[in-house]
Amino acid sequence: MSESIGEMILPGTYIDVRAEGLIGVGGISTGNIGIVGTANRGPVNEVQILGSYTEALDTFGQYDEWSTTGNPLSLVRALAQVFNGGGSTVYAVRVANGTPVARVISVRDSADAVLFTLTATSGGTWANDIKATLTSGATAKLELEYAGNKEVFEGATALDLHTAIVASSTQLITAGALAAADEATAADDLDDTTAGSNNGENATATQLQTGLARLATQPVNILVAAGFGAAQAASRVLAHLEATENDGLERMAVLGVTSDTVSSVVSSDAGAVSNKRVILVGPGIKSTDARSGNLVNLPGSYAAALVAGRLSTLAPHISLTNKDLAAEGLTTEYTRAEQKNLLQNRVMVLHKHFGYRALKGITTDTGAFKQISVRRTVDYAKAGVRKGSNPYIGKLNNVRVRAALKATLDGFFAGMVLDEMLTEYSLDVTATRAQEINGIALVTLTLKPTFSIDFVKVIMNLE
Repeated sequence: MSESIGEMILPGTYIDVRAEGLIGVGGISTGNIGIVGTANRGPVNEVQILGSYTEALDTFGQYDEWSTTGNPLSLVRALAQVFNGGGSTVYAVRVANGTPVARVISVRDSADAVLFTLTATSGGTWANDIKATLTSGATAKLELEYAGNKEVFEGATALDLHTAIVASSTQLITAGALAAADEATAADDLDDTTAGSNNGENATATQLQTGLARLATQPVNILVAAGFGAAQAASRVLAHLEATENDGLERMAVLGVTSDTVSSVVSSDAGAVSNKRVILVGPGIKSTDARSGNLVNLPGSYAAALVAGRLSTLAPHISLTNKDLAAEGLTTEYTRAEQKNLLQNRVMVLHKHFGYRALKGITTDTGAFKQISVRRTVDYAKAGVRKGSNPYIGKLNNVRVRAALKATLDGFFAGMVLDEMLTEYSLDVTATRAQEINGIALVTLTLKPTFSIDFVKVIMNLE
């Protein structure tokens, strides 16, 4: 839309400002990580935005001691690797098989009648670690201690104590209803009514799919399925990637091998996925377990979380090849022959060389997008077109406005050339007369990513 200023500056001279000439392309996120896994605390099937590992602990609790049997909690354990790798913005979803039960504590009077209940803010075993004490007297004092933090509430009557809890910003409990008949009664004691249980740690691909659905509308660039091997997660992840690409929210997934055995990786994990948006990582990694203090062997899905964190720190056109990783060790050190076999089967191998590094930054694709950097660069270009084009939607679809749109996009792609993401590009914005009438413009791109011998043609329909 144009902006007209009617004031005469010089005789016969007026100013007409064309807003289209002021439109540019703003910042584009490239390192947002989406992750799904199990935990003992936090809301289930809700997206939580995290900026640090401390926030992850506050939201989802500490993970349990690592065990090679059963189903160890995966979300916070994987988040430790994500942030260790350099991740900074994470969209996390807790999933659970079943409904986690929240701990419930009853506040009672001197006759042992229940005045009101205190319920943990989320279901799971985390709340069993809350140390709750009530000191009776002229003024009852309720103390809650968890993870080194203490909260204190006081009240001469049940109503006073209840009001103090409700008015607080406690992240540990919520207070249930207090009957009017009990308001003047003094609180005397506490009693556990229900223990927190059922963390839902035995989550299946069905719960993974539910968690992924919560991330579908989020601005995620890199996806991790915590605790799920590629063979188990592949079908759900591929469906998610296809759907989000169709919705204009392109992203890549980093999956880990289920087993370190080369034959198993080739037949099971690599055989389950061949996709331009999927990175398959192996072997697993060694990590110090926060619960036991021991150095434990974690499977490939946690190596994938570490790689995702590292990838989030890189510009789209920068390859993961030979990039260092903050691992404490690898669960298997492959021979040269084994490395070659895995690379030929589209596995991104981690190896020990001046620390621990990615041997070659590849996807599971066999075509033009086998390099991670090429896939990310093209996604970045598409995001730039969408962001630059959005302000033009609703404006006149004529030659002048399309030329302004082309100028906006030219500025964006020229910046990509200067940043060495592209060596060259061609761009055209067109519309037939029928498309003009229906508000449709075609953006046709031919891109030459810096580290590719291929030209990538992209046609985007804006309407």
